[in-house]
Amino acid sequence: MDAPFALQTWYRADRGPRYMQLSQHIAGLIRSGALEPGTQLPPERDLGDLAEVSRVTVRQAVAQLVEEGLLEQRRGAGTFVRPQPPKMEQSLSALLSFTEYMRARGMTSTSRILRRGIFLPTPDEQVALGLAGATRVARVDRIRSADGAAIALEYSSLPLDVLPDPEAVETSLYDVLRASGTAPTRAVQRINAVNIGAEEARLLNLAQGTAVLRVDRTAYLPSGRPIEFTRGLYRSDIYDFVAELRQEPNP
Repeated sequence: MDAPFALQTWYRADRGPRYMQLSQHIAGLIRSGALEPGTQLPPERDLGDLAEVSRVTVRQAVAQLVEEGLLEQRRGAGTFVRPQPPKMEQSLSALLSFTEYMRARGMTSTSRILRRGIFLPTPDEQVALGLAGATRVARVDRIRSADGAAIALEYSSLPLDVLPDPEAVETSLYDVLRASGTAPTRAVQRINAVNIGAEEARLLNLAQGTAVLRVDRTAYLPSGRPIEFTRGLYRSDIYDFVAELRQEPNP
């Protein structure tokens, strides 16, 4: 196990503090499978010798990874690689909520509400939902988890006549919409990669600057009216979006 921690494999003088570079390097080894779940890291002193850094640097790097959920420290035993949630693939051809997708996989979906209420719309919300500037929106911001692991942040906005009481949303937004007969039947999603900021990284147990998938979804009623705009940040080490392509028949 010596070679993966050698200084030349992870340190670059222009890439920030050593503890952060070492933390990111170990995280990469874990996510690539080079360090498997249950693997014990060398003791603090030994790891410092292998990486050619001080024990303080090792301690800071390990603490960062424990906070991110990649390592766990067992009293009297050492530091070990934690088992990670399985990689998930979601089809882009089906309109499913996070809760419905997890149900289909036999997993338990939970949400933690970060904020919900009635607000003036942002420019993105105005454009997506076709709203006038003075029209207010219902907004629900949540951390989405599966079997206890934080996977995504979702920031959802809807017109007030569609969701007059954002306090009604606990786990599934679409369950609430179906109950009122206002569930969407189609959606347009735009996906790109972004580097996550400090606060969102903390909520998802990731290092600041980690690449995540940003998904902007606008959902529509059968009439064509847009009634939901959700911006989601999904952990790219866990989540994949998959599209099936078919060749059109020749005319």
